[in-house]
Amino acid sequence: MLNKFLFKQVDNTSLVVFRVFFGLLIGLEGFGAIATGWVKRTFIDPDFTFTFIGFEWLQPLPGVGMYVYFAIMGICGFLVMIGYKYRWSIGIFTVLWTCAYLMQKTSYNNHYYLLVLLCIFMWIVPAHHYLSVDAKRNPSIKKIHMPNWCLWIFILQLFIVYTYASVAKIYPDWLSGEVPKNLMGGRQNLPIIGEFLQQNWIHYLLTYVGIGFDLLVIPLLLWKRTRVFIFCCAIVFHLFNSFVLHIGIFPYMSLALCIFFFEPETIRNIFLKKKEVYTGNEIILSPYRNLAIPIFALYFISQIALPLRHWTFEGDVLWTEEGHRLSWRMMLRSKTGYVQLKIVDKSSCQIITYVNPATYTTPKQAKRVAVKPDMLWQFVQFLEAKYAEEGTEVSIYAEGRVKVNNHSYQKLFDPTVDIAAEEWLRFSHHTWLLPFKSKYEHGDFRRK
Repeated sequence: MLNKFLFKQVDNTSLVVFRVFFGLLIGLEGFGAIATGWVKRTFIDPDFTFTFIGFEWLQPLPGVGMYVYFAIMGICGFLVMIGYKYRWSIGIFTVLWTCAYLMQKTSYNNHYYLLVLLCIFMWIVPAHHYLSVDAKRNPSIKKIHMPNWCLWIFILQLFIVYTYASVAKIYPDWLSGEVPKNLMGGRQNLPIIGEFLQQNWIHYLLTYVGIGFDLLVIPLLLWKRTRVFIFCCAIVFHLFNSFVLHIGIFPYMSLALCIFFFEPETIRNIFLKKKEVYTGNEIILSPYRNLAIPIFALYFISQIALPLRHWTFEGDVLWTEEGHRLSWRMMLRSKTGYVQLKIVDKSSCQIITYVNPATYTTPKQAKRVAVKPDMLWQFVQFLEAKYAEEGTEVSIYAEGRVKVNNHSYQKLFDPTVDIAAEEWLRFSHHTWLLPFKSKYEHGDFRRK
């Protein structure tokens, strides 16, 4: 039964058309990152970057290297679009994008992580078997069908992403309209609609539309009777996100992914009217199925488990950030704060100086260091190594306060703990992170 479902051949129109849009969008992402100055701000201007912990060996290329790096990604994107040397083009882009993602987290975004996953999917599916330079040059690979699993891996991934994004919003700060209000407060200067977005009813509309849309969009796209309606809603939803929140290619990528939910005839009549109609129902078993099925099963189990891992840590994930990344917790809070680091000579126990992170970092990095424990820990390790090079062993203590949404400023980092002496723990709570005191339930509300 499973083999029949996964390896039944279906029309490949949706995958072929998506490849064209996908290639165009990732090509624009590569060149757009250069044109908008994102590459310069993220990789060139900083004296050092905050990599994912464990990937410190991934460092930006010197000189104009990162411009070349992203230009290659842009070229690969357009080669994916036309289907030229497809496996190489998408493979190179996937490796380069994944390395860029792991190389920095000052500009961390769940959408960047999603693009890594989509790139991997596009690397393994036969998206170049029609309407491609490869198929024209080598007619033997030309096909009008694909295995059914090529369709359903995208649908299942999107279901996981949207469902977790919806469930994560069900907490007091979001339900009160506080988070959307804070988000829109930063868009007050937008032309025409800036002042309009400051109205309370807009904040409540965004609050509950956000939860409802994320929860229902995939089921309603799967149901034929509601497909067109929810797709029209998706157009409004994603264009709003694009124009108001300025989140790059991802609203358009989300719209392109809707292609997988429509009947092949519908997509073919709009984009590929001359494409042959596939009417067969063969089942072509892959020789790699005994390996591929367990791998995909483990992958999707991990995708379901990763967003839940924050429940294994003590404290509020919105506060400690433990288990935040890779979990589809998108735009759930605003976080501000300040921190200074007390440097103490270990031998004399005398205070050497106080360090403001902005002395060594860009303003954006300094803001992240003040509120994100992993980035603070990395910065502390940098300072410790710097003093060690000068022949001084130091202890480093963090003194500061952090504010989440409209809660009060409070201490996140224990000022009595030498953070330079602390190990980074991947699977357990860091005791130098102080508990969150919520303004709800007499200051004792804690949400994992």
